[in-house]
Amino acid sequence: MWIYFWTILLFLIPILDLAGIYDLSKKRWMIPYLFFAPHLPLLVYIICIRSPENSGISNGFFITSVVCFQLYTTIRLHIFRLRKNESGNMRIGILYGGRALIHGGLTGLYLLPLWYMICFFILPKNPYDILLLYDNTSPASFTFETALMIAEVIYAIIFVWLFLANGCLRIFFTSRNLGITKRLMILIFMWVPFVQLYLAHIMCRAAKDEYLVAVQRKTLEAFQVDDESCAVRYPLIMVHGIGFRDLRYFNYWGRIPVVLMKHGAKIYYGHQKAWGTIEENAAAIARTIDTALAENNCDKVNIIAHSKGGLDCRYLISSMGYGEKVASLTTINTPHYGSELITLLNRLPDSLYRFIASCINHPFVLAGDDHPDCYSSSKQLDPEFCLQFNEDNKDDPNVYYQSFASVMKSCFSDSLLSIPYLLMCTCKGSDNDGLVDISSAQWGNFRGVLKNKYHRGISHGDMIDLKREDIKGFDVLNIFYEIVVELKKKGF
Repeated sequence: MWIYFWTILLFLIPILDLAGIYDLSKKRWMIPYLFFAPHLPLLVYIICIRSPENSGISNGFFITSVVCFQLYTTIRLHIFRLRKNESGNMRIGILYGGRALIHGGLTGLYLLPLWYMICFFILPKNPYDILLLYDNTSPASFTFETALMIAEVIYAIIFVWLFLANGCLRIFFTSRNLGITKRLMILIFMWVPFVQLYLAHIMCRAAKDEYLVAVQRKTLEAFQVDDESCAVRYPLIMVHGIGFRDLRYFNYWGRIPVVLMKHGAKIYYGHQKAWGTIEENAAAIARTIDTALAENNCDKVNIIAHSKGGLDCRYLISSMGYGEKVASLTTINTPHYGSELITLLNRLPDSLYRFIASCINHPFVLAGDDHPDCYSSSKQLDPEFCLQFNEDNKDDPNVYYQSFASVMKSCFSDSLLSIPYLLMCTCKGSDNDGLVDISSAQWGNFRGVLKNKYHRGISHGDMIDLKREDIKGFDVLNIFYEIVVELKKKGF
């Protein structure tokens, strides 16, 4: 009787799932599935081999149903994990399906000991007899059945482990939020018991954040069809901060320019030095502006500058007489009043400061930079220097100035800026983005502090999509889209 019940049930489950009557990947169905599925070979042995009252026909149908069930569920759960991908993105669907597979694998790990506890401790005495795993009267049979039991345990562990392996591989190879550091940590510590649970948590959180951001983007204009909403009157000049260059194969601004150009923006880059002084960099930006004006047959440009790039541009406008050629200057996390981090570094002996600066210069020299000067350029971020700089570079009335700031909520918000953030908190004790505090970033029309409501916070690098990370509750791509759309509405 039981063999017919199991045969019908195992044939019925795939049919109901295919018909959409229920979703096998939902938690309420996954739990009973993961409780019984790893032990189906055991059930086949008990029902078919150890039950002589069953006929060959019934056994054949039952074995066929088990094989079909396992094939269907394996393909369904390991390949087509998500039935409904609300993000509309194949990569995100694969990624988020990986998260569900990890959750399924962890659930299976908890259910495996529960299965054996029920078999050996809750069922009536002598569970080996209950499971018909061996015959006490035959030592030879005992040996075979014991081997069979060990094989069943190994099969069950592999069955569950494949869920974890598939889920981890999906996220490891498709996530943008993990980054190089976290991937290295996963490769190094993935074999350490219990640490694996923490690594699985990191991967699941990264997948969830990316999925939620992708779903939200489906409702935002910045990620819909191409249009001309960012086709501002004057071309955009995007000016990077200190310590970086406008490289061909690694964009300082992450995915931001692609979104803006998708909506009609004409973009140029500052191409100033990574460790150039304000004066040197302003001259480089001036050449870029002259090129943009000539190529677009216009008389002005809009500038969006990040970090020290904002100071370079203010010098360009006020001291080099480019105010007539600049319609607007938008500064992002620019230390207009300096960075307290430099104040702290100034306490070092000058010889040591110069040695550290020369060590930083050397890799940039090897990369082809022309006379990088980390010492002088970093000293120009000192609060005392910036006070005099602000006196010497008054705002041009012909230029619209606006500024934005962001704030990290803890040293864990950005692993790259954990130590600078703590040093900044020690120096001034105020909210900061890891390099610049809020009060220093305010200039002109201050548009506010950009942050999310979660613990993550928004760092100095997050504001330019440096790590290409999708942060839950904050979409930097949409922020820049809205900035440019607003500049267009203002007539710039």
